Amino acid sequence: MTTQAVELFRSVPRYLTARAVGDRLPGLLSGPLAPMRFVNRKDVVPLGPGWGRVRPLLSGICGSDLATIGGKSSFYFSPLVSLPFVPGHEVVGELLDDVDDLPQGTRIALKPVLSCLARGLDPCPNCAAGLTGRCDRVTTGHVSAGLQTGYCADTGGGWSKMFVAHRSQLRPVPDGLSDSKAVLLEPLSCAVHTALRANLEPNANVVVIGAGTVGILTLLAIKELTKAGHVAVVAKHAKQREWAGAFGASEIVDPKEATNAVRRATSAMKLRPERGAPFLLGGADVAIDCVGSRSSLNLALRITRAGGRVVVSGIPTEGADLTPLWFRELELVGAYTSGTERVGDVDRSTFDMAIELASGLPMLADMVGARYPLARWREAIDHALGAGKLGTLKVAFDPRLD
Repeated sequence: MTTQAVELFRSVPRYLTARAVGDRLPGLLSGPLAPMRFVNRKDVVPLGPGWGRVRPLLSGICGSDLATIGGKSSFYFSPLVSLPFVPGHEVVGELLDDVDDLPQGTRIALKPVLSCLARGLDPCPNCAAGLTGRCDRVTTGHVSAGLQTGYCADTGGGWSKMFVAHRSQLRPVPDGLSDSKAVLLEPLSCAVHTALRANLEPNANVVVIGAGTVGILTLLAIKELTKAGHVAVVAKHAKQREWAGAFGASEIVDPKEATNAVRRATSAMKLRPERGAPFLLGGADVAIDCVGSRSSLNLALRITRAGGRVVVSGIPTEGADLTPLWFRELELVGAYTSGTERVGDVDRSTFDMAIELASGLPMLADMVGARYPLARWREAIDHALGAGKLGTLKVAFDPRLD
C-alpha cells in the first residue's frame, strides 16, 4: 500500500542553489530548485509498542520548513535528520489505530519531538525532567535520526495522508476545539515556552521582532501569561500589524523604525557606527527574535539594554554581529519547541497551557488563512513564502482535499 505525500530528498546541488538564489527568486523554491517531490510513498507502519497510524486533518507550513526548503537552515542539522523525509510537524489528526489508552478515531494534536520514549530508550536526564525538547538521544534507539516528526525518514510527517507517531507525542484534542485551532497548538505551545523562557519581570519593556505566526502567538502568550509592561511588535506588513493590534501590542513599528521606537520608549541613547546599523545605550529589557534572520537578530542585540536578555525563537541563520552580546553583557537564550515550565510552584506542560489559551480565543481559528490539497504543494509553498505580503498568517495542507 502507498500513501500520497510531499517528500524532501537529498540533493546537494539543489540545496546549494536554493541557498544561493532563494531570497532573490523565491518562486523557484517551489519549482525546479526545491529538493521536493509529490510521491506515492510506501506506507509507514507502527515502529513498535505504543506507536500508531495518524491521518492528518490539517498540517501547517512552518518557518522552519521554509528555511529547510530554501537552503537557509544550518548544516548543524544534518546529523539530526534522516532523508528522505516528509515534512510537517504542526498537525491535528485522527488516530487510525488504538494506541495504549487512546482509542482509534481519537482526534489528536502532535507533540513532534522524537524523544527517548518514542525511541524505546530509558529517559535521558532532560526527558526525565519533562524537557523533551532537550533530549540528547534524537539520533539513537530503533528510530532513524530525527529531532522531530517531519524530519525523520521512518515516521513520515504531516504533509501526507498518513504517518506514524508514538503515544508520547499524542495529545487528545478537546471536542470544543476546532481543527483550525488545533493545528496551531504546536506553534502556540512553542510561543508559551518562549514567553516563559524570557523570564519577564513585572512591567518589563519587551520587543517582539516579527509578526508572522510565531511572533503573533508569542505576543498572545506574553499578554496572557506575564505581567510585562510595554510590549512593542516589529511588523513588516499591514495584516500583521492588524493582528498585533488585535492581540494587544502596546506599539507596532516598522523594522526600519524599530530602533528609534525603542529609543523613545526607553529614553535610550542612539549611536551610529561608521559601518552597520545604529545601536542603543539603554533600550528594551528583553527582545524576542521570532524571525531568525541575520537582520532580526542584529536588531535584537542592538536594541537591548546592558544586562538584558535576547531570546531566539525563530530558527536562526548565520552571520549576526555578536559584539553587543559581549560589550553589553547580554543574556542570549534559545527557545525551541514546547516544554515544561515552572509556573508558580508547579511544573506545567506548555502544550497543556496552549490548549487552555486556545479554548478561550475564538479569533485564533482565523489565523489559518489558506488550505491546500497535497497535490497543490507548489502553490502552498509559494503562498507560505509570500504569506506576509499576502496578508496570511498560517498556510496549511488539508490532505482530505482533492
